[in-house]
Amino acid sequence: MSDSNEAAPSGPTRGAVATVVVTIALLAALVWALTPPSVTFKPAPLEPVPADCPKIAREFVPSNLTEVPDATLARLAPEKRMRAFYRLNIEPCPCGCNSSVAFCRLNYPKCESSRKLAEKIITEVQAEIGRK
Repeated sequence: MSDSNEAAPSGPTRGAVATVVVTIALLAALVWALTPPSVTFKPAPLEPVPADCPKIAREFVPSNLTEVPDATLARLAPEKRMRAFYRLNIEPCPCGCNSSVAFCRLNYPKCESSRKLAEKIITEVQAEIGRK
């Protein structure tokens, strides 16, 4: 028998491997370039900041208060009261204190911005129909 049928190298060639590596690197660079930067949202005051509101430089953090000095909350049904507390705790006060409406109402009772927004939220929750 003659050895004219030498074993051909098996597997990919160096050129094919280099092409795959360069293609993957280019795709990675394209994905990195097309990824949008992360957006940072900050609540902005919608009205001029009243003089009696605190000016605290911090990020907004929702609160988890279950008591707010407001007589109209006591008249709500338990489900609607929980819905109102949820909204009062997650919505930022527009006065610029970067606190939730509930936190601002509790700690800064003279703040007119939080009082008006709390009244609006409670009115909206009272008007909601059978939300489950």
